[in-house]
Amino acid sequence: MGLSRPQKPPSGVPTRWVSLFCIVSFFLGVLVVNRFWDPVEVEEEASSAQKHRRNEVHPMVICDKDVSVRTGNILSRVSQTRDVINTLDKTISSLERQLAAARAAKADTEEGSPMVTKSGTKDLNESRRVFFVMGIITALRNRKRRNSIRETWMPQGEELKRLEKEKGIIIRFVIGHSSTPGGALDRAINAEEEQHKDFLHLNHIEGYHELSTKTQVYFSAVVAKWDADFYLKVDDDVHVNLGVVSSTLARHRHEPHVYIGCMKSGPVVAQKGIKYREPEYWKFGEGNKYFRHATGQIYAISKDLATYILVNRHILHRYANEDVSLGSWFIGLDVEHIDDRSLCCGTTPADCEWKAKSGNHCGASFDWSCSGICKSSVRMKEVHQRCGEGDQAIWDTSF
Repeated sequence: MGLSRPQKPPSGVPTRWVSLFCIVSFFLGVLVVNRFWDPVEVEEEASSAQKHRRNEVHPMVICDKDVSVRTGNILSRVSQTRDVINTLDKTISSLERQLAAARAAKADTEEGSPMVTKSGTKDLNESRRVFFVMGIITALRNRKRRNSIRETWMPQGEELKRLEKEKGIIIRFVIGHSSTPGGALDRAINAEEEQHKDFLHLNHIEGYHELSTKTQVYFSAVVAKWDADFYLKVDDDVHVNLGVVSSTLARHRHEPHVYIGCMKSGPVVAQKGIKYREPEYWKFGEGNKYFRHATGQIYAISKDLATYILVNRHILHRYANEDVSLGSWFIGLDVEHIDDRSLCCGTTPADCEWKAKSGNHCGASFDWSCSGICKSSVRMKEVHQRCGEGDQAIWDTSF
């Protein structure tokens, strides 16, 4: 066998240098990664991405202070808008009533107005808003009753005009005419009008059994003639304290559908030959009692209700008693009944006089037994002295 030749060592980088190079490269890589790739930032970005995905499925509502303020402003504007809409609704309703009233008044003028002005002079307050109109329902032969009122609680002459101008209060005796126009009774009324100029003349035939019709014609006439907050009906045998009545009405001035008086609900009289008999008694059922309504001596209604009477006068039913008729016209309407007992005080010392001495004057006084002041043409001065509020009270009353 021959001798073998010695082998040459392999060429290239020695193994130990390769191992060292790998170790150095590893540490350099760690340094570079730590510098440019922060694990906390990566986690935050991952968390942000997850939140973004969740928000796409379930959007978040950010409730900060600014958003709350903006939300409050929006709600406030919505509330204001609703208030404006409600105000517009009321204005439109009011205009519709006024239009209906104007049409009804025009129709009356064409057919023959229910009101006939005898004096030929224009009332001071016809063209502007007034506080209230008080109509004192009287009869052709009741001059003594009218004079007793003129001499006590009703201002006269220039004072009556001043009351209209300064306080917006209009007071008139309400009268129709006889069944034979131009007769002695009508001529006497005309002469009385020339002297006092305090009548409201209606195109209506006077008569006890025509009081329901007269009441309807009265309210239709005054709401067409005067633009007032309230319209009152008073009998000519009732004592009235104008200051107290004015203060009472002022408390309800901003209530559109009010019916103010002493509310009652008496029995329905069915027997023939008895005063206040109701021929249609059967309409009131087995209980034989009237519905709640104001006693007829004095009551007040707001402008909307008076307008309702004017517009619907041709279809409003009239019962035997005028106070029952008026109350029936409001059944089924959104009317607020105000039961004010100061409008039905008695004339005895234990009632209106004692209240007057305590400073709590009555608005109106009369005797229930007479449905007015008994012998009022004689006793009105006496009642005025004991129960009156004083002639200056109406001028000192603010409303």
